[in-house]
Amino acid sequence: MSTPIWHKDGTTADDWVTRFTVGDDYEWDRLLLPYDVKATRAHAWGLRQIEVLTEAEWQEAQSALDALLAAFEAGEVTVTPEDEDSHTVIERFLTEEVDEVGRKVHTGRSRNDQVLAALRLYFQDALARIGRETAALSDALCSLADRHEDVLLPGYTHLQRAMPSTVALWALGYAETLADDLDAVKHVRRKVNVSPLGSAAGYGVPVLDLPREAVADRLGFRGVQTHAPAVQLARGKHELAVAHACTQVGATCNRLASDLILYTTAEFDFVELPPEHCTGSSIMPQKQNPDVLELARAYHHRLTAEMQSLATGPSNLPGGYHRDLQHTKGAVMRSLQITSDVLTALREIVEGVTFKTERTEAACTPELLATYRALKRVEAGIPFRTAYREAAKEEESTSLTPDQILGTYVTDGSPGHERPELVRKRLATHTDWIGSP
Repeated sequence: MSTPIWHKDGTTADDWVTRFTVGDDYEWDRLLLPYDVKATRAHAWGLRQIEVLTEAEWQEAQSALDALLAAFEAGEVTVTPEDEDSHTVIERFLTEEVDEVGRKVHTGRSRNDQVLAALRLYFQDALARIGRETAALSDALCSLADRHEDVLLPGYTHLQRAMPSTVALWALGYAETLADDLDAVKHVRRKVNVSPLGSAAGYGVPVLDLPREAVADRLGFRGVQTHAPAVQLARGKHELAVAHACTQVGATCNRLASDLILYTTAEFDFVELPPEHCTGSSIMPQKQNPDVLELARAYHHRLTAEMQSLATGPSNLPGGYHRDLQHTKGAVMRSLQITSDVLTALREIVEGVTFKTERTEAACTPELLATYRALKRVEAGIPFRTAYREAAKEEESTSLTPDQILGTYVTDGSPGHERPELVRKRLATHTDWIGSP
């Protein structure tokens, strides 16, 4: 039997109830505990402003919170299933360290606004990390383009060779898409950066005039959710928005990984992967398998599953808090961790990958010039549809050198006219919140 933080005299919970209701929540709270401490510190400061805590009590609370962080970082304190959550750990530690002050600190808040404060502070750091890693992968693709300037590569539609392209154009297509994804991450980071503190269990705090805006400002939030019920109504929606941004990044990573997997096959043989990022077979000595890429591709489906659980889990719930909402924490935190891991994996591979020029250029066979031949007729005054039909009938024996092929394009963003500096310029606009990529 365990004694929860919410117990009254004689109240306990069966062990199976604890296991069932806590689930793996305590594991996520190990990540949240430093953020929970940060929010607790600010809340205690707010209690000092309205004289619930004296100056001496406020100082005692700060010292105790310092000691808790030190003990946590040293591995002497953690969150266990019996604790339920990080909130219990903090309150118990403070009570043991400073007795009555520890029993005062929870004044004016509920675990409902307490967990959301910690989670939203965590979002700020986690999304900034995702932003840095997204920018780093985009920049690595720009560098890949620099290393393979003017290297021909077939462009595909329907997995059939379609038109000439270049390795640089392929890489920069993904780099620019990641820059778009980065905009989405920035947007959601700002969206969720609002303080829930003072909403308590969802209906505000009687008697006390909590300094909500001042506490929010102290924590770096851009503002507060004014009406208390809005905090619980946003629960799941904010997490869904974060997971959606992660899924957008994951979708780009999924297709990048898919291309590289295809290009490593013997049938294509366009790419040489860094061997340290591949695995072997237990029975076939010759095998070099792109397992890291395959998992990076597969994790996108995990991200969409987490997003789906966040989209459907809170639906049909009446207003207010319900224990169903506990599951939103693990779903969004898993999404952030998966996205970070996938971005790191792909960046390391992109930094070490090499395209085989002789293979990619040999694959740019004469039939890829059909559109070129049609448009040359257009240039001579023939209507496009007529030129299209004539080019389709023409023998496909004429070939051009790589320089001649690239010389047929004149527009930025087409083969031979790649602009990696424009992508890097976009990435640079994000340094205020992510730092350098």
